[in-house]
Amino acid sequence: MSTALVTGASSGLGEAFARELAARGRDLVLVARRGDRLTEIGRELTAGHGVHVEVIAADLTDAARRALVEERLDDDERPVGLLVNGAGALGAVGPLALLDALGEEDKIALNVLPLVRLTRAALPGMVRRRDGIVLNISSVAAFAPAPGGATYAASKAFVTCFSQAVHAEVSPLGVHVTAVCPGATRTAGRDARGSHRGRMGPVLDADVVVREALRAAEAGRPVSVPGTEYRLRAALARHGPGLYRRAFQRGWQERTVRTLAGALTREAQP
Repeated sequence: MSTALVTGASSGLGEAFARELAARGRDLVLVARRGDRLTEIGRELTAGHGVHVEVIAADLTDAARRALVEERLDDDERPVGLLVNGAGALGAVGPLALLDALGEEDKIALNVLPLVRLTRAALPGMVRRRDGIVLNISSVAAFAPAPGGATYAASKAFVTCFSQAVHAEVSPLGVHVTAVCPGATRTAGRDARGSHRGRMGPVLDADVVVREALRAAEAGRPVSVPGTEYRLRAALARHGPGLYRRAFQRGWQERTVRTLAGALTREAQP
């Protein structure tokens, strides 16, 4: 089995993908900012599964560090047959008018640009070999505007649309690009910032998300929405957006509007 490169591999879904792929016998290239954590995970996976693990410590918003990952993906002597673009940012939630501008820019900088660059770097070799998979981690939020999470949802909509378009370009040549669109997911590194997501639906186990994503990619499907309820929600958002907004978005919209109005009213008071 060819090597898999996983970004965001120090925690969350990235780490879950790394562990599942190692259990399947894949050699790995692990990428994240925390090199010490990657080294720890790599040693554990090598000891447990006998796989070879490389580590690249890189902040993917840093062009120079990102270039190292692109070079590794473009190395035909050490081919990467599976790329998991797992790095991403949720960041603060709330009305856009009250959020930090640089924080919103950071979401775009991490969720969009590195994913495009790394997908672009991986594809030529995969196409030449007529074999390869790219898994881009998106979100079920990609299917509808999300009051209180406007930038995050829009960045994930980009990921999903981009993945579907590129899949259409390369799937006739034996390469599959799949957008993975999970809802709330329980992972070992799940922190308090993500806890609110569980209120929007059931919380999925990371290993369920990973296995469903891999099955979808191996079957050549351009989109994977793990979990029956989330698949229903995604279908409703795509095919009945008015009904979806009435059924699921109204509560979030009302809370967001109240928060914004209250904050701006307090600011205006002498």
